[in-house]
Amino acid sequence: MPSASVSPPLIVLCTLNAKYIHASLGLRYLLANMGDLRAQTALCEFTIARKPQELVDEMLALLGPAQPGAVQIIGLGVYIWNVTQSTELLRLLKATRPALKIVLGGPEVSHECDQQAIVQLADHVIMGWGDVSFAKLCRALLHGPQPLMKVMVGEQPPLDEIALPYGEYSADDLAQRLLYVEASRGCPFKCEFCLSSLDQTAWAFDLDRFLAALDALYQRGARNFKFVDRTFNLRIDASLRILQFFLDRLPPVGSGPSADDLFLHFEVVPDHLPDRLKAMIARFPSGVLQLEIGVQSFNLAVQQRISRQQDNDKTEANLRWLLAASHAHLHCDLIFGLPGETLESFAAGFDRLHSIGPHEIQLGILKRLRGTPIARHTEAFAMVYDPQPPYAVQQTGVVDADTVQRFTRFARYWDLFANSGRFGQTLALLLATRPPSAFVAFQAFAEWLWRGTGQTSGLSPETLVDALFDYLATDGALPIEVVRQALLADYLASGARASPRTLKGWLPRPQRPESKDGQTLTRRQQRHRVSDKF
Repeated sequence: MPSASVSPPLIVLCTLNAKYIHASLGLRYLLANMGDLRAQTALCEFTIARKPQELVDEMLALLGPAQPGAVQIIGLGVYIWNVTQSTELLRLLKATRPALKIVLGGPEVSHECDQQAIVQLADHVIMGWGDVSFAKLCRALLHGPQPLMKVMVGEQPPLDEIALPYGEYSADDLAQRLLYVEASRGCPFKCEFCLSSLDQTAWAFDLDRFLAALDALYQRGARNFKFVDRTFNLRIDASLRILQFFLDRLPPVGSGPSADDLFLHFEVVPDHLPDRLKAMIARFPSGVLQLEIGVQSFNLAVQQRISRQQDNDKTEANLRWLLAASHAHLHCDLIFGLPGETLESFAAGFDRLHSIGPHEIQLGILKRLRGTPIARHTEAFAMVYDPQPPYAVQQTGVVDADTVQRFTRFARYWDLFANSGRFGQTLALLLATRPPSAFVAFQAFAEWLWRGTGQTSGLSPETLVDALFDYLATDGALPIEVVRQALLADYLASGARASPRTLKGWLPRPQRPESKDGQTLTRRQQRHRVSDKF
């Protein structure tokens, strides 16, 4: 809350993040581009876990009392993960202070906004790019002439006319949060499930200007960078310069701070990895690079149906090279429920990807994001989506509703047992119980676990250990001592400190500390879990 000697802001930029560690890049772009209104603008970030009334109280306290004839503005960033909570927040704001001018922006209100409850409650909506349009709208609201339209399309200026946002990251942001950065916007590819398919192309920021901004962040102590570029390796020359920028800042081996202090996350095109980019990636030490690779589907007919261009053989070869010749941590994505993809086809793709051996396989369910071209397949492929966020597919012409629910549980359990990194040795035993399919093996376990617990959350690490033991020693028909030794090794490496029933009498006292490799893996997994959205 401002002190008595400081005037309260006229404009508040606000969004509800999924977690505290997320720092909104979009709001910081708006703040950096406020121009003469910058000193009268404040930024407020909350999380979706907060009670809406608490947020209303804090925001109105920040704005101060309403003054007759004075205009107060709140700009609210709306996304698929916060639209429900944002709608309630807006309802309470308008009920408490009706004269507030509420301006919405963000992907969720940039398409198909006519019937949205949150749009009906708001005063204005900026669809698409808001970098310069928001400040122009605020000037009109404050000084006139008053805007005539409620919904307006945001102006897309040349990128060199947009002020970069990185100076708006605070010292607390640098110390406690993941920093989102972008060397480019847009995407030239047309994958129909993605909002980026609506872009005409990809636009690159001036690289000298961008790297100067990164250097300023680095000099201030920033070490965690998530690049939100949809296609980081689209322009190889630019990719090489960015990677070299970070290589130049890695300490020599044995000279001081560990390279583990630096963490870089990039989303890359899986079938575009020329030799000179490979050579650069291979120079990074372990624990620094994380590559998010959207495989999505290995089914050629499905890829063609959704306008996805992907050479599957090159994709597999590149993944195998990265695993064999680099220290990069590979996070690969698959999407379940694409038009015409059966469970059997998805399972075959999963098995192909799993046989390659990426560190994580993230299993997502298709969502019909507002405005995406995937909607054109709804009738032909009997696609049924949840009408409420996040608009996940509920069934298709070849996948019934029960199968979608079973897969949802499969994906949740896969996160707990595979992507957590806590069950490396035991998971290998589990996935070999139904040869030749790792998918079938894990599916059998997931069905067994669901029948026994009825839960996909709230399961402690000890419960997971005991469940794996019980399953492998019974349905898996494996020797008890083989299972126990694998679980013991995994449990000790994870750094857990409790005592599962299965391992009572087998755990050393005191337990040895978590290995450095285990610490690095756990930290890397945690970094990704908090960095998937902004």
